[in-house]
Amino acid sequence: MTDLRIALVGGGPSALFMYKRLIESNYPGQLFIDIYEKTGNLGSGMPYSHSGAADEHVTNVSGNEIPELTSDVADWVKKVSKDTLDKYHVDPGRFNNYKVLPRLLFGQYLADQFKALLRAGRTKGIVTKVLFNTEVTDIEDLPEKEKVAVITGPDSTEYDRAIICTGHLWPKHHEGKVTNWFDSPYPPEKIARLANHPVAVRGASLTAIDAIKTLARHNGRFEEDKQGILHFYPDPESEHFSIVMHTRNGLLPAVRFHLEDTHLGKDTVLSPEQIEQNRKENDGFLSLDYVFEQNFKKGIEKNDPACYAEIKDLTMEEFVERTMSSREKIDPFELLKKEYAEAERSIQKHQSVYWKEMLAILSFAMNYPAKYFSAEDMLRLQQTLMPLISVVIAFVPQSSAETLMALHAAGRLQMVTVDDDQEPEPADNGGANYAGRHYPLFIDCIGQPHIAFNHIPFDGIRKAGTWAKVAFRNPQAALPLLNKGDKRVTKNGDHYFLTVPGLAINDRFQLLDNANGLNERIYIMAVPLMGGFNPDYSGLDFGEAASGKILEGLFGAKMITL
Repeated sequence: MTDLRIALVGGGPSALFMYKRLIESNYPGQLFIDIYEKTGNLGSGMPYSHSGAADEHVTNVSGNEIPELTSDVADWVKKVSKDTLDKYHVDPGRFNNYKVLPRLLFGQYLADQFKALLRAGRTKGIVTKVLFNTEVTDIEDLPEKEKVAVITGPDSTEYDRAIICTGHLWPKHHEGKVTNWFDSPYPPEKIARLANHPVAVRGASLTAIDAIKTLARHNGRFEEDKQGILHFYPDPESEHFSIVMHTRNGLLPAVRFHLEDTHLGKDTVLSPEQIEQNRKENDGFLSLDYVFEQNFKKGIEKNDPACYAEIKDLTMEEFVERTMSSREKIDPFELLKKEYAEAERSIQKHQSVYWKEMLAILSFAMNYPAKYFSAEDMLRLQQTLMPLISVVIAFVPQSSAETLMALHAAGRLQMVTVDDDQEPEPADNGGANYAGRHYPLFIDCIGQPHIAFNHIPFDGIRKAGTWAKVAFRNPQAALPLLNKGDKRVTKNGDHYFLTVPGLAINDRFQLLDNANGLNERIYIMAVPLMGGFNPDYSGLDFGEAASGKILEGLFGAKMITL
């Protein structure tokens, strides 16, 4: 085997799992790995560093849900300095792998894991160079040389392979142009301010909860009473402080519970044989209904027969309608209290809420074959299933739920349901006009957006790649959208296609060109850049699983030690 030069563009959690795969691969040639990181730290990425977290933010996964690294979280915590643990109110004697950690502390854990892997890489003879504080401005494919160039300003370095691990991306539209308008709450320090007035938050996702916790921390204090119930008390300077969440469905995300399968069904992903057989039976498309049956209903049947008896005859649409309508009938904060109590019982008894867990498994399992859905099924996924998944599997930590309940009880947090045509508008005097009201401060918190192809941050990647598209199984289904002027729908000969966000990739996350040919040099691991073919999953489990698929593309399945 020849020597291989590999660039990891980005040094966060995805790069951590990719590097771990590389040093464990037993590649017989010499590996040269350069890691480009725009900050001064490896491992933590945006969510677990000051770019995406502050002292008040906690993870929504516990130690036992984290893919295997060099040491588990509970063992690592015992070695952390007392000053650091005291800062985050962590008692090492009471900490275990079923508990969540402050995000910044977890970022330190990931950074230490990366350092350990770098040491392991040196021991194995892998030559690794880390380029800190280095921003990659472009990535250029060089097919005539069978190389790919990573460009940093005036400098350009050629590699055999490049793996894009750039992580979260928060585009700015009005931020910086409109006073007190923020297109995301990150980094949190920019919204860490006194707000003696109502604040508009768009969305009710984990991103919104991040913003709410930061605003609350800087405008008041939380205290527990003798019964252990949390209360919020505003500061004197923030007498008129309040937060109004604006949502389309009027729902809060569900509270984190005990997971039976801590790694969300990695073993339940459909096999290539299952996918191939189902596609043969469906004109080359993978049926969303088949995935729903295999990765959701079958798990319910096994783990919760009583629940299965209620849903076994429901279509996907009927199940979603039933579940969403039952949630919508209850005031969102009353539902939060109910689910908080349910989650507490689940964690105490180590007993899952199976239908929610299976929905999370469905979300994980459907991502890899989503590129094989018909356009009709992709639209069903986007319009019907995803709204439910986004609410149920957010896994809000219990401490964050307590924060929301305390703010609401204090009259400082409310939710407003907005219509589809109600959008926030920049106000001349700063902030936003939203749902018929002016807010001096506006924060967009709808979560990580999928990046459209035209907004991919690397020109060279756009030139080498192509739009992600799925075909309509029935051309007649495309016509109503086409007649309405839906720009996502295009025609090529007798076939109609639906454009979905981001880049086209194959099963091994290799970039595809406009002839659907794979690019053996460029791999896409950054979720925002491939949101069409990877509709709903990011996080540590995704990074660990995707890195294995990428390794197959790099070295071939027969060479891999998994």
